[in-house]
Amino acid sequence: MIKIGYQASHEQFKPSALLKYVQRAEEAGFQSCNSSDHFHPWSHEQGESGFAWSWLGAALQATNLPFSVVNAPGQRYHPAIIAQAAATLAEMFPNRFDIALGTGQYLNEHITGTVWPVKQDRNARLKECVDIIRALWAGETVTHHGLVTVEDATLFTRPATPPSILGAAITPVTAEWVGGWADSLLTTARPPEELKKMVDAFHKGGGEGKPMNLKVEISFADSEEKALQGAYDQWRSNIFSSSVLTELRTAKQLQEAAQVVKKEVMKEHVLISTDLGQYQEWFQQYIDLGFTQLILHNVNLEQERFIDVFGEKVLPQLAR
Repeated sequence: MIKIGYQASHEQFKPSALLKYVQRAEEAGFQSCNSSDHFHPWSHEQGESGFAWSWLGAALQATNLPFSVVNAPGQRYHPAIIAQAAATLAEMFPNRFDIALGTGQYLNEHITGTVWPVKQDRNARLKECVDIIRALWAGETVTHHGLVTVEDATLFTRPATPPSILGAAITPVTAEWVGGWADSLLTTARPPEELKKMVDAFHKGGGEGKPMNLKVEISFADSEEKALQGAYDQWRSNIFSSSVLTELRTAKQLQEAAQVVKKEVMKEHVLISTDLGQYQEWFQQYIDLGFTQLILHNVNLEQERFIDVFGEKVLPQLAR
């Protein structure tokens, strides 16, 4: 059965507002929540960046939803600390917390003042972090000297069932790689023919039979022009290729790069419509590709109407 989740975007909203939105999403029938984890927003127009890990404890307590978070261990976060944080949440809220691990963006990771490695080394560092986190969850005492360093670390508070680790991937090459070690896939929506390449790559790498999760950017409003303008205002800094999004250093740089983006181009990157039937058709294409969870991110600022309307008219149709 397909699960429909709500995206909690810390780059766009204050943590207090997001807490109300996830409570409203649960009441409307959304079945899960995925949290971003940024130090900086993608643009100054977005203008927020609450600390996800503080918020997650409050959100898990305030709802009955399962939560996941996208995290990049290895630079801004030490993997032993992420293992401890995730284990604590999973112990407090059994079977309600998972973590998606990826290599991150320079936008967030440069704050520590250390060198931003090339992609190949970021991948190698991430795999070291994954192995360290799993070993700590298993109760092992970990000493590791590699791209990250751990000395005599033992995690004493552990959940009965450790969180699942999702592999975050944007390109087919990365999807194939994470297929070999992740419990499931997390990727972003794109045209079905391109998305099929991601699915095939994940399966080829060892992910066949594993769950697949899709983050879907939409912009829903009471008029198409309003939906388009909302997407343009809030999300035009996010439409660039992975090589650009991961390498630019500041939100201001991304904002300046986005000045050349034409408003109509947003329709190539965000699902924009006022037609609920059109959304159902789009979502069904993703379901047909084998995705087991769709995480809906309404990228404009009108969250309440999106939650209420989709909860009443879209989610029940998808459940059928």
